[in-house]
Amino acid sequence: MLGTELALSTAHHPQTDGLAERMIQTIEDILRKCCAYGMEYQDHEGYTPDWVTLLPAVQLEYNTSQHSTTGKLPSLLEKGWNPLLPLDHLKENLLTIH
Repeated sequence: MLGTELALSTAHHPQTDGLAERMIQTIEDILRKCCAYGMEYQDHEGYTPDWVTLLPAVQLEYNTSQHSTTGKLPSLLEKGWNPLLPLDHLKENLLTIH
């Protein structure tokens, strides 16, 4: 379907698993920027800049963004369909006025 080819690698040898390493680096960069700029989300105890709190939002953003390597969304490749996002639900309820 995508013209992929299997590449076997040995354990603990990240040089042969470049795509996974790049994904981890990208997510780390996003989390680092979010925490550095004080993007805080409210939890039951108040506000926290903890990266663990940010992880679900970062994961959703990463999985619903088109990637340059495949030209597709990771969620589409994994599940076979694109998930509906909150904005998609709002678009369904809007009227188009010409």
